Amino acid sequence: MGYSALMRSLVPVAVLTVALVASASIAPWAAAPPDFASVQVQPYTPPKPAPAFSLPDLAGKTVSLSDFRGKVVTLFFWATW
Repeated sequence: MGYSALMRSLVPVAVLTVALVASASIAPWAAAPPDFASVQVQPYTPPKPAPAFSLPDLAGKTVSLSDFRGKVVTLFFWATW
């Protein structure tokens, strides 16, 4: 392989490498924080842990939320007032 053939094969690799390094170093400064209000989207906020509480079940036994730690719990509160 001659010198000119070697240069023709290395030039695109060098240009691509320079472009990737430049884009990686410029991207953090060029990126703006997302504007959620303009697209009417609320940003995700991680869920908060439920407060500790205890309630009587239908049999009158007191059940605490901590009894169900690690399980999915669905609560239905029914009012008849």
